[in-house]
Amino acid sequence: MDGAAPGGTAVVAEWCDRCGEPEQVDTHEACRAARTFEPPRFCAYCRRRMKVQVLPTGWRATCVEHGPTEG
Repeated sequence: MDGAAPGGTAVVAEWCDRCGEPEQVDTHEACRAARTFEPPRFCAYCRRRMKVQVLPTGWRATCVEHGPTEG
């Protein structure tokens, strides 16, 4: 997950957004499979636990540092 963080800053995602562990440590196959049905729980850019709201039409997750993400 590379690119711009929700705040517009160019950064490299270093953390798994489901389990919060470093991306380089494991393949995170189970995390990727689960993420097709679940919202993210951790910010991929800073590893902070996010506030997650599940909506009838999707979800909204907010990191205090990097802002909102929707899906």
